[in-house]
Amino acid sequence: MPAFDLPMRELERHRPEVQEPPDFDGFWRDTLKEAAQTDVLVSVRPVESGLRLTQTWDVTFRGFAGDPVRAWYSRPAGVGEPLPAVVEYAGYGRGRGLPHERLTWVNAGYAHLLMDNRGQGDQYGNGGATPDPHAFAPGGPGPAARGLLDPREYHYRRLITDAVRAVSAVRALPGVDASRVAAVGNSQGGGLALAVAGLVPDLAAVLVTAPFLCGIRRALDLTDASPYGEISAYLSVHRGAQEAAYRTLAYMEGVSFARRAAAPAHFGVGLRDTVCPPSGAYAAFNRYGELTGVDPRKEIHAYPYNGHEGGDAVQVRRQLDWLGEVLEPGPVSSPPG
Repeated sequence: MPAFDLPMRELERHRPEVQEPPDFDGFWRDTLKEAAQTDVLVSVRPVESGLRLTQTWDVTFRGFAGDPVRAWYSRPAGVGEPLPAVVEYAGYGRGRGLPHERLTWVNAGYAHLLMDNRGQGDQYGNGGATPDPHAFAPGGPGPAARGLLDPREYHYRRLITDAVRAVSAVRALPGVDASRVAAVGNSQGGGLALAVAGLVPDLAAVLVTAPFLCGIRRALDLTDASPYGEISAYLSVHRGAQEAAYRTLAYMEGVSFARRAAAPAHFGVGLRDTVCPPSGAYAAFNRYGELTGVDPRKEIHAYPYNGHEGGDAVQVRRQLDWLGEVLEPGPVSSPPG
């Protein structure tokens, strides 16, 4: 697929107006206040992963409405001091998978929490373990359209709340330096990380690649690929529901969260991405931090010939180098013997 979005010179200046609901801040303040009424940690159980240099725990924490949310917590074996932590969010349709799957951050010397996606995990990877007990509002069969007509019933209200609570959970875990927590994700995970950056004022860093839920209305005009395609498919049947859907999606808009974020930020984007069009990432990047009164450190890396995979391992190496400057990781244990 050749480049289909704005040319680079326009992407670099792309600062679209977003139609924010007047109660955007109140909506999220009330949502998170309700979720914070219960203690965040439910259980922390060690698991045997077959890895000698990594220790892993099966964590359950309370997310939206106090619902139990699962996660894997891992850290370098044999390291006792508190470490900076990376909270990672998985992509659309994925769950947390198996504990040995995602080892990059723990091998770099970070404590690592990988959050499960409630009501997802059945499309890719190795499954999840967190149901969504609230998935009964009108909407399509896929998560992107569940509860689409009411922001209070929408799937992403719950998932974003879980993502914020995951930061509280990792800060409550042993061996974590609570002042040095970063949010990381690609695609849907990138959209969640960006939302967390806008909702957690003392986040230490955020790293996003090909973020979903950024520039949503433009993305719906540009692509029919899932997850956006699930929304347009629902609206193709429910022809009078467009305005209600747009109102709901305005509360989930990544550009609005980016405007409220102050943490140092690292972005990546493939210019041929037809899943999450690059103009969404640039809209979030260009307006990042504008409501905070500070000028946060930020950078973006574009890959002209890549699609939704972005820079892949090249981008990950850039993330490692950048986060190593922002958050000094801890020591990695030596091999036995």
